[in-house]
Amino acid sequence: MVSQKKDSLPASAPDLEILGDQLTLHPGGYVQPLSPSDGAQEQNLVEHMSRFRENPFEFMREISLHVSGSGWRAYDDYIGQPIYYSGFSEQMIAAVMSKPMLRAKIEELAEKRLLVEELEGKFGVGIKNLKVRSLRKEEIEKSLREVAARWTDQMICKMESKTFIRGAYYLATQLLTRAYHQGIHVSSEEVLRIRAVAEKAYRNKHSLVFLPCHRSHVDYVSMQLICYRLGIALPTVIAGDNLNIAAVGPFLQRAGAMWIRRSFADDVLYTTLVQSYTDTLLQGGFNLECFVEGGRSRTGKLLPPKIGFLGFLLDSVRSGRVDDAMICPVSTQYDKVIETPNYISELLGNPKPKENLMDFLSASSILSLKLGRVDVRFAEPWSLKDFIMEQDARLITLPRQIEQGLSLEQDNRVRTLRTLGYKVLSDINAVSVVMPTALIGTVLLTLRGRGVGKTELVRRVEWLVERVRAKGGRVAHFYGIPTSEVVTRGLEVLGPGLVGVVQGLAEETYVAVDRFQLSFYRNMTIHLFISEALVSAAMYTRVKLGGGPDNQRISYAHLYKHVSFLSRIFRSEFIFLNESLASNLDKAIRGLEADQVIKVSRDTSGNVSTVELSATERQRGREDFDFYCFLIWPFVEASWLGAVSLMGLTPPIKTGSNIWLDMKQTLTKAQLLGKTLYHQGDLSYLEAVNSETLKNAYAHFDDESIITTTKSRKSNTQAAIKLSPAWIPTRDKETGMIRPEGALWDFIEMIAQSRREGKNRRDGATVSSRVLGLAERLGHELFETAAVGEADLLAPRKKRRNQKEEMVVGVVQARL
Repeated sequence: MVSQKKDSLPASAPDLEILGDQLTLHPGGYVQPLSPSDGAQEQNLVEHMSRFRENPFEFMREISLHVSGSGWRAYDDYIGQPIYYSGFSEQMIAAVMSKPMLRAKIEELAEKRLLVEELEGKFGVGIKNLKVRSLRKEEIEKSLREVAARWTDQMICKMESKTFIRGAYYLATQLLTRAYHQGIHVSSEEVLRIRAVAEKAYRNKHSLVFLPCHRSHVDYVSMQLICYRLGIALPTVIAGDNLNIAAVGPFLQRAGAMWIRRSFADDVLYTTLVQSYTDTLLQGGFNLECFVEGGRSRTGKLLPPKIGFLGFLLDSVRSGRVDDAMICPVSTQYDKVIETPNYISELLGNPKPKENLMDFLSASSILSLKLGRVDVRFAEPWSLKDFIMEQDARLITLPRQIEQGLSLEQDNRVRTLRTLGYKVLSDINAVSVVMPTALIGTVLLTLRGRGVGKTELVRRVEWLVERVRAKGGRVAHFYGIPTSEVVTRGLEVLGPGLVGVVQGLAEETYVAVDRFQLSFYRNMTIHLFISEALVSAAMYTRVKLGGGPDNQRISYAHLYKHVSFLSRIFRSEFIFLNESLASNLDKAIRGLEADQVIKVSRDTSGNVSTVELSATERQRGREDFDFYCFLIWPFVEASWLGAVSLMGLTPPIKTGSNIWLDMKQTLTKAQLLGKTLYHQGDLSYLEAVNSETLKNAYAHFDDESIITTTKSRKSNTQAAIKLSPAWIPTRDKETGMIRPEGALWDFIEMIAQSRREGKNRRDGATVSSRVLGLAERLGHELFETAAVGEADLLAPRKKRRNQKEEMVVGVVQARL
């Protein structure tokens, strides 16, 4: 019998549903039923938004209401500083250009240029030449001001017309609700809190800085729609100028987008200009929105914070130029993300297409789909000024080693920025809602076997809901709707391209069709269970040996050692709790013990001595233990693959150890190695070859000094990589082959202890000679490419040297 289980926990504050022009109050985390039940119906997309083909007169009436500004659509009585009035852009440009910081930087750059021209002998000496110098300085400063003004005009958001923003709101709502037919859901409690904070910030002339996670281009739209509909001043959205494409770019700029370069390189004028604009917005109390991860997450989980723009916010407040700003982390979750198929293509190594209008329009063609709903949650805002003061006080008493090349002040800034970024991510995780599709994707990818029956799928979803809540997470409450119905709805949203159903069986049986794409949704839950997953992976080093309980029991010392090792490996991969390893491990052990997954033996002092699977867990087929292992195994595989690919970076015998290899080409070869091993049966998970996880693995290798990397600050210069001397494997003197020994080999073996064993890949030696041979073959190609590149680089230098020698000879001969 299909489960009809209801939520046993008390309901949270009601949700507000934004669908078209309508605001609907639902019980916390309400999920629409699929069919009429207790008087409730699934809301049709066109219920509140008319379509031209079906009712052209109503369609035109709705447009006129928005453009003319009828009722709430007028957007007159919002909370925040004045925006959307004629002359807004001119006033903003003038305010930015008048900043003392920018004027001083222009004068400094002009003076530096004059010094260069003086060395070239352009001014000579005397009063007359001093006047020439003065005129030249004015000329340079004028030119720099013109450049700065042009850049400012291209950068700033242009909130000029209320008629435009009313129409833009209508257009954006039409497009978004055609895709997400159940609308945007927010917590009514959080809305009341954010409005109260916004009112206080407005009175104090402080900015409200929204820092959302970033999984889709829809993120931009959803935040603007929420602020507009709930009467909060629209934020200026910091966006990469790669989105500033024909037709779309100007539209977004008028809707609140602020364009900045993806890379500033060494352009000090542009950097100062961005800081001046940031100061202007914060001093004026204008709201801002910035995606703390930088780009969109292609994997479904949070990315490490990009501290670029956070640095501008920090410097504005820390310097005293800005009194304070209120930081509000935001979580945006989707039943289904529109761009996921494109993400998978990119993760498999295909180049990301350049943004253009045709791509935008073609992507918009999918907006007739029913992709469920968008859930937006706001963490409690906090003062940036208070945060800085707390960090400064903490850093004074913190014993530490200052990073090489940094002053004490610079080191404090870097540490504060890093803490700020991870605090925001932690707050986002804390308020994130786990969607039904994420529950289904997680269950399907953590079960053994080809498929799962509907009854078992529903049972495991209910189990996962309980585990999420027990870990302090949030999940969409089913509010009396049978779990089976919620699962059916989630399966329909995911579609047959991701989850298939096998017909003609005794029970509906579902199979994961596209496991790689489903991993995007599984990764939305993994942050809740990372500690338990690491403990399970460490225990698996003994469990995989088989035998009885005595043979699979693990000592606490060995468990701690392996959990510590895995935690370091995944430092760039996951957002860990801001506590010590011992504390996190103790919590995980106690939790698993309470859930009867493990049995813990303690000494007379109460300290953990050994850990093993409990009898209860063995009786239920290790399903909970396997769940945690299946969560982490793809990432273990990716780290193992990255480490194996490093074996290929062993320099050939005839070349020195000082050969630098192109980082991008090295990662491409690592992916190629992974795809080959997957199809040959030596790798269990195709998702282990995804580019983002491999990049994170290489970042760890760099942190551990296994590899040495270098990158010029010039944006057009590729990063280079080579093995650090202590980690270079030895070669056999007779055959020239790499020997499976040394520090790097031991490192690979340590990772391999937690790899999944089973029928999906060949067992036996950790790395067979065939696998090692593949790595070496691909590495040989990298060294050949590097040698050709070095020869091409040296050729122009040799040619110039020869030309110089010929010129010198010619001069000597002419004198003779």
